[in-house]
Amino acid sequence: MARNSIPSRRRLACAVAAALSVPLAAGLAAIPAQAAPAQGTGAWNIDLSVVDGDDVNVRFAGGNLTLRDRGARGASVRATGGQGYLLLPERRLGRSVNRIAAETSATLPEGTAVEVDVRGTRDGESWTEWTPATGGAAVLDRQVSTVQVRVGLAGTGTASPAVSAVRLSGDTVPQARAGAAAAPKTYRVFATREGLVGGTTANGHVIKRRDHFVALPSRRGLAPKNAGDYTVRVCRTDNSRCEYAPVWDVGPWNTKDDYWNPSSQRQMWQDLPRGKPEAQAAYQDGYNGGKDQFGRRVANPAGIDLADGTFWDGLKMSDNGWVNVSYLWTGSGKTGEVVTAGDPLNVRAGASTSTAIKGFAAKHAEVILECYVEGETVSGHFGTSNIWNRIGPGHYVSDTYLLTGSDEPVVDRC
Repeated sequence: MARNSIPSRRRLACAVAAALSVPLAAGLAAIPAQAAPAQGTGAWNIDLSVVDGDDVNVRFAGGNLTLRDRGARGASVRATGGQGYLLLPERRLGRSVNRIAAETSATLPEGTAVEVDVRGTRDGESWTEWTPATGGAAVLDRQVSTVQVRVGLAGTGTASPAVSAVRLSGDTVPQARAGAAAAPKTYRVFATREGLVGGTTANGHVIKRRDHFVALPSRRGLAPKNAGDYTVRVCRTDNSRCEYAPVWDVGPWNTKDDYWNPSSQRQMWQDLPRGKPEAQAAYQDGYNGGKDQFGRRVANPAGIDLADGTFWDGLKMSDNGWVNVSYLWTGSGKTGEVVTAGDPLNVRAGASTSTAIKGFAAKHAEVILECYVEGETVSGHFGTSNIWNRIGPGHYVSDTYLLTGSDEPVVDRC
């Protein structure tokens, strides 16, 4: 099977992300819902009726997008009201842009909210973070040729917002030249075991026994179901065991704490240093009165939740504790998606199945390919090869389990 034979929104790439939410007061004239015009950079209305399997807890009826279950939310989300989103198909633009604006028409009962997130990409790269806007247009840090929109709804448990239209537009403004390639940001944070087997994550995944994914307290890095667009490398503090796992849930504690971003870009808590979760600051330092964004007393400093398989099998942890987390989408370079029959892929200390197992790479995880070596010939999902890719410090996986878009190496020799 050729590696470039699987079309997917996950294989398109990263240039930038931006988002904007401008809820209009109830009673204002709604933007007329209509079919999107031929793809281009002019303004377009999105089709809110295209609810399907990659959407979470939303429905379209009577001309409005609403929550299907007003109390349902992601397993790790501790908000009191319902949560859900509509994930729109990717839209290839007629030319590159670096600013995206969105306008919504919605009825918002007290306590409810609508947020429109947009991310951008260029062919051959990886998706950027989802970025919610606080008002006005969002300026992207690079040019993008493809955009994707996510319309998020938040209810109160008894009430839901009703979105009748969303209109977007893209244009270009001057920007600074992109910097050199960078390694992903890594921070030491406290990890808790998520558990919650049988529950549903914020991206619609039903949690299985010994599952392999993580939760972070922000939707900016939430991957769609069965995708690894946003993947972390989480390791024990001595780096003796690591797992590469996709971000499929939101939590713990907060839902707008993208602490891995520069302080000035954090959605909330911009007076905290980069890399320090709000829950950690609240627990250790009494920040925000020792409470999370919902006013609850923080009982531990957690900045990441680990699914049971990641916790017990990938890292071989027996209790909550500190870990090193690398947020891979904050780096740059060629990537590959782990494709297996279901079980996670062994990460080896060298280019051979006889070398030590250093941890796992979960199915769907999207890993950065640093370089390649020739080693033991093995047979995997994509045939037989002696090519092994280094995906981290002393971490090697067979190229036959990676969707890279090519049957040949896509990076330089180590």
